[in-house]
Amino acid sequence: MSGRKDFLSQPAPENYVAGLGRGATGFTTRSDLGPAREGPSEEQMKELLAKRAQQLGAAPPTAYGATEKKDDNDDDDERFQDPENEVGLFANGAYDRDDDEADRVYQEVDERMDRRRKIRRLVFYPFPSHFPSYLLEKHIIYQILLFSGQITDLKPFETSREARERQEREEYERNNPKIQQQFADLKRSLATVSDEDWANIPEVGDLTGKNRRTKQNLRQRFYAVPDSVIAGARDSTQFDTTVNDGDTQMNGSGADSVDGTMTNFADIGAARDKVLQVRLDQAAQGSGNDAAAGSATNVDPKGYLTSLSKTELKAGEIEVGDIKRVRVLLESVIKTNPKHAPGWIAAARLEEVAGKIVAARNVIARGCEFCPKSEDAWLENIRLNDNHNAKIIAANAIKNNDRSTRLWIEAMKLESDPRAKKRVLRRAIDNIPQSVAIWKEAVNLEEDPADARLLLAKATEVIPLSVELWLALARLETPEQAQVVLNKARKAVPTSYEIWIAAARLQEQMGNDKVNVMKRAVQALARESAMLKREEWITEAEKCEDEGAILTCGAIIRETLGYSLDEDDDRKDIWMDDARASIARGKFETARAIYAYALRVFVNKKSIWLAAAELERNHGTKEAISQLLEKAVEACPQSEVLWMQLAKEKWQAGEIDNARRVLGLAFKQNPNNEDIWLAAVKLEADNQQISQARQLLQTARQEAGTDRVWIKSVAFERQQGNDETALELVNEALQTYPKADKLWMMKGQIYENANKLPQAREAYNTGTRACPKSVPLWLLASRLEEKAGAVVKARSVLDRARLALPKNAELWTESIRVERRANNIPQAKNLMAKALQEVPTSGLLWSESIWHLELRTQRKPRSLEAIKKVDNDPILFVTVARIFWGERKLEKASSWFEKAIILDSDLGDTWAWYYKFLLQHGTKEKQEDVISKCILSEPKHGEVWQSIAKDPRNASKGVEEILKLVASRLDAS
Repeated sequence: MSGRKDFLSQPAPENYVAGLGRGATGFTTRSDLGPAREGPSEEQMKELLAKRAQQLGAAPPTAYGATEKKDDNDDDDERFQDPENEVGLFANGAYDRDDDEADRVYQEVDERMDRRRKIRRLVFYPFPSHFPSYLLEKHIIYQILLFSGQITDLKPFETSREARERQEREEYERNNPKIQQQFADLKRSLATVSDEDWANIPEVGDLTGKNRRTKQNLRQRFYAVPDSVIAGARDSTQFDTTVNDGDTQMNGSGADSVDGTMTNFADIGAARDKVLQVRLDQAAQGSGNDAAAGSATNVDPKGYLTSLSKTELKAGEIEVGDIKRVRVLLESVIKTNPKHAPGWIAAARLEEVAGKIVAARNVIARGCEFCPKSEDAWLENIRLNDNHNAKIIAANAIKNNDRSTRLWIEAMKLESDPRAKKRVLRRAIDNIPQSVAIWKEAVNLEEDPADARLLLAKATEVIPLSVELWLALARLETPEQAQVVLNKARKAVPTSYEIWIAAARLQEQMGNDKVNVMKRAVQALARESAMLKREEWITEAEKCEDEGAILTCGAIIRETLGYSLDEDDDRKDIWMDDARASIARGKFETARAIYAYALRVFVNKKSIWLAAAELERNHGTKEAISQLLEKAVEACPQSEVLWMQLAKEKWQAGEIDNARRVLGLAFKQNPNNEDIWLAAVKLEADNQQISQARQLLQTARQEAGTDRVWIKSVAFERQQGNDETALELVNEALQTYPKADKLWMMKGQIYENANKLPQAREAYNTGTRACPKSVPLWLLASRLEEKAGAVVKARSVLDRARLALPKNAELWTESIRVERRANNIPQAKNLMAKALQEVPTSGLLWSESIWHLELRTQRKPRSLEAIKKVDNDPILFVTVARIFWGERKLEKASSWFEKAIILDSDLGDTWAWYYKFLLQHGTKEKQEDVISKCILSEPKHGEVWQSIAKDPRNASKGVEEILKLVASRLDAS
């Protein structure tokens, strides 16, 4: 058997790289080589050479000065051995004398070259001239011998760069040791650290060990298992055959399964309803509270700040860690700057919040020692102590700050006896005679008006520039003496407007209207360059109104409203805005004075007269509005609106003859005016003067034959039941006014009431061709076809209408209702989807969808979606109110009804729905209040309201009767 090893057992060839034949390449990393190491030192080389010479049986080499043989039987270091030869690389080589001679020669050459380099780098210091001559000669001889090579030992006198660099390097390493050398002793001591000490070492960002303690506490926290968990685990394996309340099938367990396989849909539905209700309330607050704002997120800053001020932190609600951190910061503040009083106050209040009242007192006491001139520090010290100690502290505070008004007043408040209070204040007056606050406190303590008057007289002598003291003295005097006081005050303080206003109020109190004090005030203040701005004068007038000084309020407005405004400015618009702002603040007398002044400047402005009349109608008396309108028609005789309002006021007051007289005067000023003609007709018709009303209409058709006069004539005849006459009038009017859609509608309605459907269809069709943009005409034509049972024709009519008016919500709603009344709900939903794409902001469409095309459970989510897309729509608000009404949430329903009314008071259906709601869930007083407000608003629009109000049979009914009829007609489903 051959002794050759198997191929796989043979060693790999030198420089072999596995996989090199198939393209792989080898590489070596630092981990393969290990860290870099230094080469052998000179001593190690000498030992190695001596050892090799001994193995060869030769004398040790003399070139490197071999040292003595070491008693070491070990082999050479592994770093200098061949991996395959344990003896040495040159174990078989012969080291003879020639090799030794060569080594010695090379060594001598190296030493000579090294010595030459050192000589070149030698530094010879020159000797000074005062040195002895023999030393100088010796120094020169040394230099000659060195350069000639006769002296080889340079150490006795060399000062070379290498020696200097070596010395500097040693000094630097001694002064700047390496980090490894610095922590060498600490590393050695780590060997004695125990495992517990290692575990207690904090993390990098947790120097206090708080996180580690928190984690340990969490691991050691235990929780008690609730009884419901134990009961649920017990019942999870039991079965029974009972039926739970509200369930319609047999349950397999007595309670809801703990694994979640049984779902309580009632709880889920209740939670969903609660979430939707909260969202609707948020939307209501954004859109209903301030409809004019047009914003869904309105914030009341005053209420918000008030709620913040009411929030107080208790000692138990503050974390101890926070208090400790703040305490450290404040201690640093007061130590760094002990003269800083706010730092001491903050530190004391921190201890107070932490519940350490004694520590707080000690801190603020130290603060008062360091800051004896600080009022705030002393006041804080007084506040933190009880009454007895506070008096002592106040005395010390006043000793250090005898000119402090706040400290004197605080010291007075600490006294309980009135005489002691007076004594403190008198001492305060002696120290600070110029303090108005102290004088006022002293006057307030006096119970006798005579004593108070004496004090105020003295105070005004000491402080003649204090307006408050002068006014207080004038209020205590008699009217005659008050005039004297105010005159003195005016001379002492000529720039004070308060004194002039007080003088004007005094004249009003005395009943002296002839003296125009405010006129003199404006002149005097203008001379002193002390005039207020126009807005500030309006504010002062509103203050006078609040205090009951109506004449003074009017005088201020009359004399100052036009100040600093030129004729080029938009004075009318500015004054109208001022009046509206005063009305919004509830200052109606101020607004009335502003309108009066504006009417003096702009006598012929109809808009100002109408605004003033609206103010009197809402916040005035019947006599005031009549007088105002009479002046208005005199100033603007060509304004038929003012004449008609005056006639209406006379008629509502029961003065029929005066109303006729007013209309007669209006005819003279505005001949052939259709509004006045129709107002006269309405007046006679409402008073059952049928013949006179018919005659007036005939005359109006001849003299002012407008389409509106013809329409009123036809409507009048229909109200009287004369359909034949009405039909003749409408045919005659259509020859003159073929584009009047109301005439076509009336003609069709006359035929429809007479049950002549073909003639009515012809009238409607002709009308739609003549007036394709009239939505009511299209609706009447569609409803006629539906009434005749031709749903297909009704659908066709509405399709043609939508082509003429593509984005009209009323036409889309009618199309959906036609399908819904035909029980074609899928088509109705399809049309609703298209309609909401065409008109996504229509409250009418959303209401129709929510109320008639959605399930009851889906109405609230759909209403929330609608409110997000439709901004402030009264019809949608009514729908939301009806949803809450159906859920018996009456307060919310009432709130949404009121929001809808505020948003649009001209919508009669909203009033009717609210009245219907109050009939079931409201009080009698509330019902009457709604009726009175509805009469005042006189609504004219609304889908159901218009159908009833324009019915000829209801022509003579008032707003209250129409409201009740509409409420009875509404569908409460």
